[in-house]
Amino acid sequence: MSTLDSNILTRYQAYRTRRFLDNDAKTRHWLPRWRTQHRRRILCVGVVVTLAALLVISILTLFSWWAPILWVPATVSFLVLWTMLQTVSGRHSDAPVGALDEWEVQQRNEARSIGLTVTQGLTLTAVVALIVLSSAVDNDRLAYAGGLWTLVALLTGICTPAFVLAWITPDPDPEDL
Repeated sequence: MSTLDSNILTRYQAYRTRRFLDNDAKTRHWLPRWRTQHRRRILCVGVVVTLAALLVISILTLFSWWAPILWVPATVSFLVLWTMLQTVSGRHSDAPVGALDEWEVQQRNEARSIGLTVTQGLTLTAVVALIVLSSAVDNDRLAYAGGLWTLVALLTGICTPAFVLAWITPDPDPEDL
């Protein structure tokens, strides 16, 4: 790698760290009562339930023309719960290395590894289901449903590192709140 490439990457990482720390300073005091481990776990369960609802809705799109309408409120619920979870957990699952200590980086990397495994497994499952059903079923809504299955699989994998970190991270010190 040339010096120019490494300089660009170094500057980008520094920018990313500054931006993360600025956003963290703005949101650090939002939703203070939701920052306990118990409440973070409630949010994790809520996001998982919403993702399950999105999966059910995506399956229903095979059989009903009105099912995609249900996607809108479920997506809004997902976005609200996901934003809350990311806010109260400090977005450590996607924090740059410069914003975390060594222990937090190690936990983040382990959670990301789990997230990658989940993403690969669920996406592969959605794609295999789409391939099998496309040869067995003549349904003009199959491509749309398959796209939604894949989207739910990707969203689940993307959310997994935050689930892991929010679930295992102990309550913050009272003076940090």
